[in-house]
Amino acid sequence: MIITPQSLQALKTGFAKNFQDGLAMAESQFRDLATVVPSSTASNTYGWLGQWPGFREWVGDRVFNDMQAHAYAIANKHYESSIKVNRNDIEDDNLGIYAPLFTEMGRATAVHPDELVFGLIKNAHDTLCYDGQNFFDTDHPVAEKVDGTGSKTTASNLYAGSGTAWYLLDTSRALKPFIFQERKAAKFTAMTADTDENVFMRNEYRYGVDGRYNVGVGFWQMAAKSSEDLTPENFAKVYTGMLAQKADGGRPLAIRPTVLLVPPTLEDAAKAILEAERTDAGKTNVHKGKAKVLVSPWLL
Repeated sequence: MIITPQSLQALKTGFAKNFQDGLAMAESQFRDLATVVPSSTASNTYGWLGQWPGFREWVGDRVFNDMQAHAYAIANKHYESSIKVNRNDIEDDNLGIYAPLFTEMGRATAVHPDELVFGLIKNAHDTLCYDGQNFFDTDHPVAEKVDGTGSKTTASNLYAGSGTAWYLLDTSRALKPFIFQERKAAKFTAMTADTDENVFMRNEYRYGVDGRYNVGVGFWQMAAKSSEDLTPENFAKVYTGMLAQKADGGRPLAIRPTVLLVPPTLEDAAKAILEAERTDAGKTNVHKGKAKVLVSPWLL
């Protein structure tokens, strides 16, 4: 191939097409569990976390929670993926080896939010949330009064055991249990000008994608983690525990778990609980349809 600005532009268009093909082939799951929140600064502060919307009889002045008491910030991070193409390969029309790389770059870009969100879920027992406790914890404080004052009791969304972890989530609300914060969507770019240092010094063209985003946790009441064996009895215990969650002031939150999230090793057990018509004992399966099974290899 004779290298001209037009041929380089055509090459970039071809590589970009490979990249888009990779984006399209990926099966991403993070939107099922995380609310996408736009960002216009280096970080977002979610001061309203902890203030569950609800009504009370208006007697006297309005009652407000202290937003500063629940300040929770997510700082955006900058991510990139890059490929270099030797100029000689272009001159010799030896480009077939690169198309799969750009397709894979597109696929990796599409699933990177999954990698971040599910990585967060796996480590959320060590990740602080708005109330100062780890997201999955046994002693989240719940205040006696609706404004967050008064005596405190504790509530749990962590069920410790020695088995493989599984998760029960309520994803039915406007804010899901996890947050994907996007400052700049991933974008494909190229460095192919003859005056670029990499072309002059190293005889190579460079292509890459970069974006700015990050993940964080939302309301802990909308998620639970268990490392006990995934059995109908333990599922019922966690499910009932989520239904019982209350906001400050004792108001029921009407949590309704919708997703049972498991790694592939627990897929059969999860489907036996939520999809089978009958139990192993031949009785009617009372848990059928209570939630949807979501299987993720990122939890391995």
